[in-house]
Amino acid sequence: MKYSIYYESKTGNTKLLAEKAYEILKKDIVNFEEYKGNYIDYNEDIIIVGFWTDKGGATDNIKELLSKIENKKIILFGTAGFMSDKEYYEKIINNVKEDINESCEVIDYFMCQGKMGIGIRKRYEKSLETNPDDENIKVMIKNFDNALSHPDEEDLKAFEGLLTKYM
Repeated sequence: MKYSIYYESKTGNTKLLAEKAYEILKKDIVNFEEYKGNYIDYNEDIIIVGFWTDKGGATDNIKELLSKIENKKIILFGTAGFMSDKEYYEKIINNVKEDINESCEVIDYFMCQGKMGIGIRKRYEKSLETNPDDENIKVMIKNFDNALSHPDEEDLKAFEGLLTKYM
């Protein structure tokens, strides 16, 4: 099997997963890059595409990539800071699948939580000052703090387990 890995990473979370994929599959990688707008068909068997979650889906850059790929098997992977919930992850993946060329097949996906920038926590704290009894804001702060350690070793091992099924 031959693989290409394309990814986009804002805070380093998705890059960490991409590097893990490269480490696992390196002898069979024909292309590994942070996607900057150029897609080349390397005649790979599987394309592995990573993204950070932006408004419940992939970024415009990754959407563009997914629309360009034709007649390939795809594995998606991503990180989401907002929450760690299987149903939430499935919604994200379903949103991302809408941008994939219909000639392609998504054969698997992996999502995990990723740390967020400190500015987000500061916004939450400011909201809590204004609304000290708002339980939703308290949950978001707790989620932010939990996300600080992700992707963690457990996430990386789970991603490795998924990828080794396709070796």
